[in-house]
Amino acid sequence: MANHVYTNQYFGLTYFLPADWIEKYTGPPPSDSGYYVLAQIRPSDRFKGTSRGTILIAAQDMFFTLTQAGNALELIDHTKDNLSADYKVEQPPTPVTIAGHSFLRFDYGSPVAELHWRVLTTQIRCHMVQFVFTSGDTKLTESLLQEMNEMTLPLEASPILGGGGDGVPVCIKDYASSENILEKVDPVFAERRFNPVPVRIIIDKEGKVKHIHFLSAFPDQEKAITDALFQWRFRPFLRDGKPVEVETGILFGRALRQPTSSAAQPVSE
Repeated sequence: MANHVYTNQYFGLTYFLPADWIEKYTGPPPSDSGYYVLAQIRPSDRFKGTSRGTILIAAQDMFFTLTQAGNALELIDHTKDNLSADYKVEQPPTPVTIAGHSFLRFDYGSPVAELHWRVLTTQIRCHMVQFVFTSGDTKLTESLLQEMNEMTLPLEASPILGGGGDGVPVCIKDYASSENILEKVDPVFAERRFNPVPVRIIIDKEGKVKHIHFLSAFPDQEKAITDALFQWRFRPFLRDGKPVEVETGILFGRALRQPTSSAAQPVSE
């Protein structure tokens, strides 16, 4: 966040904050299931409007989501179908175009709290990226949605595509499978062997691990996994007969637990 602009280089997006809105608090670390709070935006003390609200920019890693959803469209449909009885669907997921890119718009509200949520969803690099607008004033949320047309996004942004490429690695779920691994060294954990450790890696054109990103891990686990992964060798991934970089996810430790209740968590969890 700088000069009243939120920029995310990984997702290739730029969002211009509404006038007199700021990021007052930073979000928590990502969850074990790959949910990120990227930015929390709200009116500043100089805001002159009669109504207030919040803007949440979030991302869900599609490699580690606890649902069976294969893309952002399926995941937002799952959210709709599992809304708590306290919420009311005001508009089911509907395709819209924002800043020249494809999004899904999902509206729901809480009659008791007299609040409305406007959720705009797309997919970038195998992440569901969301803009969640919350307010009791629907006119305010609509004006905020209109201002989204000033933002910039990568060409790949789409609720059912968004699989990388075009200058960034191609993202492929479960690429780190036995048929693609040529050499493998298992990490050695002295302790903390059973908690889930979700990891994203980038594999270069020669099949070597180029970059490692830990979503959640203890320092000793990070070292053990890093030392091991840099010794792994993969079968290069070919696109149109040419090797390209690949981004994929690996889960070390105990598998993530599936939800035990059909009640959905809030979209802005």
